[in-house]
Amino acid sequence: MQNIGEAKKDFFEGRILSIDALRGFDMFWIIGGSELAIALLSLGKSNWFMRIAAQFRHSAWNGFTFYDLIFPLFLFIVGLTIPFSLSKYRKENSINFKTAYLRIFRRAIILFFLGLLVNGFLDFNFAEMRWPGVLQRIAICYLIAAILVLHIPPRFQFLTIGIITGLILIGYWLVFKYIHAPGVAAADYLTREGNLAGYIDRLLIPGRLYYEYGDNEGLLSTLPALATTFTGVLTGKLLKSSKNQIFKLKWMLISGLVALVLGILWNFSFPINKILWTSSYVLISSGCSLFLLCLFYWLIDYKGYKKWAFPFIVIGVNAITIYVAQALFDFGIIVNIFIHGFVGYLGPAQDIFFLVCLISAKWLFLYFLYKKKIFLKV
Repeated sequence: MQNIGEAKKDFFEGRILSIDALRGFDMFWIIGGSELAIALLSLGKSNWFMRIAAQFRHSAWNGFTFYDLIFPLFLFIVGLTIPFSLSKYRKENSINFKTAYLRIFRRAIILFFLGLLVNGFLDFNFAEMRWPGVLQRIAICYLIAAILVLHIPPRFQFLTIGIITGLILIGYWLVFKYIHAPGVAAADYLTREGNLAGYIDRLLIPGRLYYEYGDNEGLLSTLPALATTFTGVLTGKLLKSSKNQIFKLKWMLISGLVALVLGILWNFSFPINKILWTSSYVLISSGCSLFLLCLFYWLIDYKGYKKWAFPFIVIGVNAITIYVAQALFDFGIIVNIFIHGFVGYLGPAQDIFFLVCLISAKWLFLYFLYKKKIFLKV
C-alpha cells in the first residue's frame, strides 16, 4: 500500500465532499449496515418487514434489490473520480504519460493484489482459492477507464466514452443472444447453468468459483462492469466542467431518469441480473447511482449541509482500507472484549446490539485515522 502517512493539510481543499460522503454511504452497508438493517426489520415479523429486509440481500438471480446497487455504485464512484485524479497530468497540450502510467499501473496492481489477499492468497492453497473478486474487478475497470481518459482529448471524451459505453451494452446483449454455451438449448441461454458467462468462467478460471455455475466477478461480466465505470467517468466529466451547479444537478437527474427508463424497457429482453451484470442491470444501477449522487451533491455541495454527512465522509476517505481491514482482521474480537459479560442478557436485541458495536468499532478505527490525518491510498 502506498502513501501511508500524514496527509497534507489541504487534503480536502478542492474536493467534492459529496463524492467522499457517497463512497462512505456505500461502504457503510458493506461494513455491517445491511446486516443491522436486516436484524432490525426482522423484529417486525410481518411480511411487510420481511419484504423490506430482502432489499438488504442480493437477488438470487434475476431482479434488483437495494443491496444489488452497492458494488456498481462503488464502480460508478471509481469512474467518477478518474477525470479529477488524472487532470493534474495534463498541462495545456502536453501529457506527462510516464508519471500518469506509473500511477495508474501501480494503483491497479496494488488493488488487484489486495483483492487476492482478501481472498486468502497467503494461505497458499491456490487450487481452492477464489481468484476473481471485488477489488480485482475494480482494478481492471480502473486500469482500462483511466488509460482511455488519459489518451482521449478532453473535448472528445464525453462523446467517445459515451459511444463506447453504448457499444459495450449492446454488444454484451448480442453476445448472450446469439452465442450460446455448447449443448445449451436456445431457451436456456440466460439460466444459471446455461449462461455463456458461467461456461467461460468454468472453462478458464482456476481454483474455486463463487457459485458452482460461475463467478459473480467472472471474466465476461467484467465487460459491462467497465460500462458501469464509464458512466461514472461521464458524470465526473460533468462535475469537473465549468457549468454551474444547477446545470449539473439537472443533467444528473435527466441522465438518471433516462437510464432507469431504458433499463426497465431492456429488462423485457435482457433481464436485470447482478451476477451476469446484464446491460439492463448496468442502466438501472447507473440510474440509481446518479440519483443518489444528485441528492448528496445537492445537500452537501449546493445547499452546504455537511455536518450530517461527516460519519460517511470518515468512512469514504478510507473506504478501501476498511474493506481490506475487515477481511483480514475480526473486529468482533474487540467488541467481545467489552460486551461478552452482558450481551447474552439482551434477548432479541442481542444481535442488534452486537452489530451496532461492531460497526462502531470499525468507524472508530477509521475516525482515528481521520483525526491523525492518515489516509491510506493506493
